[in-house]
Amino acid sequence: MNKPVSTIVKTVLFFAGWAAAISFTPDGPFSNPAIRRLWWEFAPLAAAVLFTVLFVRFVERGRISVPLAPHFFKNTLLGIAAGTLWLGSTVAVLLLTDTMAIHGRNEVDYIWIWILASLLNVAMQELLVRGYLYQLWKRSSSRLAAGAVTTLLFVLMHGGAFEAGIIPVLNVVTMSIFMTLLLEYTGSLIAPVLAHFVWNTAGAVILGGVSLAGDYPKLYNSSFQGSALLSGGGYAIEGSVVVLIINIALITGVLVLNRTAARYIKAT
Repeated sequence: MNKPVSTIVKTVLFFAGWAAAISFTPDGPFSNPAIRRLWWEFAPLAAAVLFTVLFVRFVERGRISVPLAPHFFKNTLLGIAAGTLWLGSTVAVLLLTDTMAIHGRNEVDYIWIWILASLLNVAMQELLVRGYLYQLWKRSSSRLAAGAVTTLLFVLMHGGAFEAGIIPVLNVVTMSIFMTLLLEYTGSLIAPVLAHFVWNTAGAVILGGVSLAGDYPKLYNSSFQGSALLSGGGYAIEGSVVVLIINIALITGVLVLNRTAARYIKAT
């Protein structure tokens, strides 16, 4: 079997196997909604970990490795900083333009369990698309092909964006590119996981302006008004053109950092 066909077959088997595994996940006897959500996020992550281990060890036989957390402390800080800059700049623009307003605080039971569930969710997404599959395509083809294939998978996993219109779709695409460049810059999956975690958790669980599963609570109530292009309309932050502009700015910034780092390594 030639290399392109082999890579496509492995991709399909990996992704389809993961999907099949989570389809058999039982709901579990949990009356507490936070614990139930934690289980619903844990099971897909566990399946992603299992298939990653199986494919890396037995299919690739060690020829591919997934860079989970080298330079853990440094890349943890970089991931949190990137996520804070990403969401913080978006929210700041929306607040300063009176497009977004934050209202009263809600009482949320088991808030830390909800936050942990959100972390498991983003860890699953990033491991699934930017773990083994990204390294597989990067090794067999190129970084560009790896980024294109995994971004396509990432967009398909967020298929609801297609119903929202072109701006939400472009936001998902550019978000995926940003996460991929962050992975390349840090050489670590922990950085995109934590940047994505800050976006989802602060944006959804805290501010209520980002879409997660419908049972997730929100600590504060946010409203969005004015031009739908700016406010995102019914899709809130994720439908705003502000996100697209900031995503492109961040992509440009990380590209510059990557090229600067490459020139430095070459010079030394």
